[in-house]
Amino acid sequence: MALNLSSASLIACSNLQFNSLNTEARKLNLLIKCESKESSGESDIRRSKLAIGSPVIVIEAPKMIKTAASVPCLRANSGLVKPGDVGRIISRKPKDVWAVRLSIGTYLLEGKYFKPLELDE
Repeated sequence: MALNLSSASLIACSNLQFNSLNTEARKLNLLIKCESKESSGESDIRRSKLAIGSPVIVIEAPKMIKTAASVPCLRANSGLVKPGDVGRIISRKPKDVWAVRLSIGTYLLEGKYFKPLELDE
């Protein structure tokens, strides 16, 4: 596979193409950028408002909850985390998972289960 690109070229690829392109890119000092095609304007705006310490409100109760302890515990949500619960973001984890401190403890929640809380000052 011959690539006639300058050393500062940028290649967009899918996950399937990444491994073969990565080997060629190392030989040619290329930068490879892989993107997800599911970008929506609303989620980008929401993510930009989320930061460590930001207040959030739970909008949908997750079926399963996982504690954010050093030894996490995964269990069925039996009414512990409910819609309307308010908490603060403690940290960011991979794949849109956030550690959120609620009144009952700190849990790992996906971004689809909460939204930023708008505070009036």
